[in-house]
Amino acid sequence: MQTVFVDTDVIIDFLIDRKPFSEQAAIILSLSEYKSIRVCASALTFANCYYILRKLSSHTKVISKLSQLAEIVDIVDVTKKVIIDSLRSGFKDFEDAIQNESAKSNTQIKVLITRNIKDFYNSELSILTPELFLKSLPK
Repeated sequence: MQTVFVDTDVIIDFLIDRKPFSEQAAIILSLSEYKSIRVCASALTFANCYYILRKLSSHTKVISKLSQLAEIVDIVDVTKKVIIDSLRSGFKDFEDAIQNESAKSNTQIKVLITRNIKDFYNSELSILTPELFLKSLPK
């Protein structure tokens, strides 16, 4: 089974039904739910999602959504090594650096899915948009 890392922007697309991106995000997370692929997200993603969703909804509703998400994705730790590697990475955006280094910390992850591909230009991982990732899957 293929293991992929999904960036925060794709998760937020799904959680707040951000059109037109939410459909592809929903397909990717459905593939994870039905065990066709293994989707990973960083612990930082959950904090970022809480912060953004809390502006739009109640604490209880946000926690419920994040709890459901935690059932269908694997959560990658943000460790001291991840932070140090992020600080040394040369990424212009520190949050993107943490996402990249979190993904790299799991040797099964070869693909990072994001809509923000330009900020991952120096990543060692394959960086794909949700659309390109879905097109790459066997029919």
